[in-house]
Parts: sequence; C-alpha cells; structure tokens
Amino acid sequence: MFSTVVSGAVKGIMPYLMQVEVDTSDGLPMFSMVGFMSSDVREAAERVRVALKNAGYPLPPMRITVNLSPADIRKSGIAVDLPVAVGILTAIGEIEEESLKDTIVIGELGLDGEVKAVSGVLPMVSHAYKCGYKTCILPADNAREGAVVQGMKIIGVESLSEVVAYFKSDKEERDQIIAPTVVDVDALFTETGSYEDYLKGIDFAEINGQSAVKRAVEIAAAGYHHILLIGPPGSGKSMVAKRIPSIMPPLSREEALEVSSIYSVAGMLKKGETLITRRPFMSPHHSITESALAGGGNIPHPGVISLSHRGVMFLDEMAEFKRNTLNLLRQPLEDREVHIARSGGNFSYPADILLVGAMNPCPCGYYPDLNKCKCSEKEILKYLGRISGPILDRIDICIEAAKIDVSELSHGTQCNESSADIRKRVMEAVKIQQKRFEKDGIRFNSEMNPTQIQRYCKLGMKEQRLMEQIFNTMDLSARAYHKVLRLARTIADLDGAEQIEARHLTEAACYRMMDAKYFGKSGLAAEQNIAAKYAGRGA
Repeated sequence: MFSTVVSGAVKGIMPYLMQVEVDTSDGLPMFSMVGFMSSDVREAAERVRVALKNAGYPLPPMRITVNLSPADIRKSGIAVDLPVAVGILTAIGEIEEESLKDTIVIGELGLDGEVKAVSGVLPMVSHAYKCGYKTCILPADNAREGAVVQGMKIIGVESLSEVVAYFKSDKEERDQIIAPTVVDVDALFTETGSYEDYLKGIDFAEINGQSAVKRAVEIAAAGYHHILLIGPPGSGKSMVAKRIPSIMPPLSREEALEVSSIYSVAGMLKKGETLITRRPFMSPHHSITESALAGGGNIPHPGVISLSHRGVMFLDEMAEFKRNTLNLLRQPLEDREVHIARSGGNFSYPADILLVGAMNPCPCGYYPDLNKCKCSEKEILKYLGRISGPILDRIDICIEAAKIDVSELSHGTQCNESSADIRKRVMEAVKIQQKRFEKDGIRFNSEMNPTQIQRYCKLGMKEQRLMEQIFNTMDLSARAYHKVLRLARTIADLDGAEQIEARHLTEAACYRMMDAKYFGKSGLAAEQNIAAKYAGRGA
C-alpha cells in the first residue's frame, strides 16, 4: 500500500511543504528512510516504530520505505516524526487517506506516543495556508502559535492516539473530539499589558541631564536612524540606549508576524508565547563570534542580527568588538538583509535593525581630558581604529555623551521628560512617514533610496547652497550626503514642517561632526588631533 502525507519544514528561515511518501510491501522486515536527510531525521524511523508500538499500533513484519521530497533539499529537524507515523498508519489501513485531504501534519514523537513541540511552526503554517491547505495537525504546545494564522483550522494533539481518533471519526464529529484552537490576534497586542506597563523601570524620566543625547535618540527612533554614543564611563550611554525601545512605535501586525517567525525558527518563543508584539532588543557581548552574530551552522540558524529584526541591536563597548566582527555589519546595514553562503546553499535572513552603539573615546575612557587620560597616542589610535570608516559611514548620528554635572544629578527626576511624552512626538513623525510612503513600500525615512530622496527631500535655493557648503566643508561621501538629507527629513517631520529648512540641515550636519572629532576622514583627523593634544601635554 502507498500513502502520502503533507508536512512542513524550513530551510534556513524559509518554509516549504514536504511530501512524506510511505510504501509498505511484503518482504524481509525493514524500515528505510530516503530523501537527502540529516542523521536526526534518519533516526525518526526508530522513534516512530517504538512510538507506534507503545501507542497500541505494532507494525506487522513488512518492508516499509519512507521518502521525503523534494529530494534536492537537505531535511533537518524532528518535525517529521508525526507525519511519518500517520503515513504508515494510512498505508496499513488504520487511517483513510481521504481524511488527510487539505491537511498538513507537523510534530515530534516521544517513545510513548506523546506528541512534542517543534520549532518553526508559525512560518510553516503560514506557508501552508498560502498554498491552499485548510487544516493543520500540531502538537498541543504549538497550537496557539499556529492559530495566529487566521483562516487555518488548528488541531492541537497531545498523543498519537488522539491523532488516530481524530482521523477515524466523521468530519461532523471531529470538532467534538478535539476542538480547534482559536486565537484573537488583535487581543494579543493588549493581553500582555499596555506599553506603559511594559516600560516600567526603563523610562527616560530617570535620566538626568544629557538633553542633547535625548534629542539625538528621539530623532533616531523617529526615522530608524543608526546612532553611535561616545563618552566617558558613567555618562549614561548604556542607560539611554536601553530606553530607546520605550520611545519607538509599537510593532504592526505584519511586523509582529515577521519577528515571531524568526524567533519560531530559532526555537526562542517562550512556552505559551504566541506572538511577539514588542520590538526586540538584543545586546550581544563584545566577545560574540562572527557566526553567532550573522547566523551559523551548515544550515545557519538566525544570528543576533536577525533576532534584532524590526528592533534594536545595542553594541555596548562597541570598540571592544573585533574589527572583523563589526565589519560583518557592513552589508546588513545597507541591504537590511544577511546573506550567508554555506555548503548547504545560500541563505538570506531579514536584518532591518536599528543599530545603537556606545563606546568610550579611548581604552581608559577619559580622552580628550588629558588630566585623567592615561592612554598613549598609539593606544588611542589603535582603539578608535577598530571602528572602520565604512561602518562609521553607515551610522547616521554620532553624539557625544558628556560628563554629567553634579547640579543635574541633584535636582531629581521630577523635571525630566518621560518616555511617554517623547513617544508622542515620535508617533506623530511616524504617522507623517506612513502617509508619505504608503505607495513606496517602506516605513521610515532612513529607508529612502536616491530616487525617493530626490522626491521627498526637495531643497530651496538657500537650503541647496547650505547643503553644498556642508558637503564641501565636511568632505562628505555620496552615502553621507544622502544620510544628511534623510536625517534632515526626519528632523523636519518631528517639527511638523512640510519642507526641509536650513535649521534642519544644520542640525543634521552637526550629528556628522562628532565622528570627525574622534575619527575624521580615514582616521587622519583623529591622528592629527591626538598628536596635537599630546604635544600640548608634553609642553
């Protein structure tokens, strides 16, 4: 007898439908699995045989052949156990093949017949629905995750016996045997509490002083611009960075599905968690490896860059990261995707992140205060040189977090602006951008291409002359020129201005001057600056 069961799988992060073909015939007892698979999938044969026996369906002595297609994709993971078992039961006549119509089956089996949770359910179910399937058999622990896909009938099962009972019953009785799982997606955005509840303890009202830094991160959050904070230890860089999610706009439903799919594939959805409704915040340690950052493995799992998709990736002590590790960010920051080539194929993962970096100006942290700084000229140049020019060129805002005066620390937090107040202005600017880009397929000013910049960042004669002066004086690259215009567009949106004015260009240009103070063009200005400082100290 022959049977076919449809299941789901993922390659990297992309889902696809997998055909589980089962043939049973007379001959020497044998259970073989074919179809370009990894060892964990091949071991499913023994798991399925024992699970069937312990569930009360011992296999008769026969030759069983299981093929997983398409054969050109290497199969990995353990989501094939349940479809293989259902395929065998169908082939030996325990289940009618007609009952499997328009149904996909996903799940791992325990040796006692228990159906266990698997990773990557959300993208698999979403893809199956787009392909026309109406019903999905899932582990009970994954049922709510799959039910996020509206229109798909989700049947959560706990054991192999429940699966058999479901398929053996009449269609009219099935919903009484196992009730379909239903999730109100709109309610998920309020089930976990309001944004204000989530943000307790990480409010900008707790930060005294640093008004210039607060202004810079407000612009960064409004237009999704990458930002670098430079300053001595204890100036509040990390404190500010960790509060940036508190002023960012909430995830839309589309964005929440994207982020949740990535976390589902990575197996990082918490137990009982159905949908990620808040922007991710990832803060990798500076000792992170290149593969952990971009994604690693023969078939790469999502790395920290992809896990930060639609959220913030905060690199604290950015200059302590290895230079090669930081240079991995060049292409993702530009293309908003991570491209990885492995022996198993080429993979592309989403990486639309807001990069926030924080660093000291030197190894001891106190340069250019030469009364405190104990670093040599060579040490400072080597330290700053870890941030390459191409990475700096991709950062829109560079701001100095100066040492806080004691008078600012003593006045308390009552007069400080809260995250809620800042977020109101950010949301107004975001609404302007949504209306502007409703036909362009982008969300924020930072995503504009040169054609869109020409359309939406038109300058008057006065502003055009100022921009030419800024370009020549600061010796900007073409990329930096466009970044200044994008940044000025965001500043104008925060002001509610329809046209970019001179004051918006001036402020945007100021955020490009701080990196020149420390790094300069290819580090030459920094070298001259440091040499001059040290000459003064020697005198």
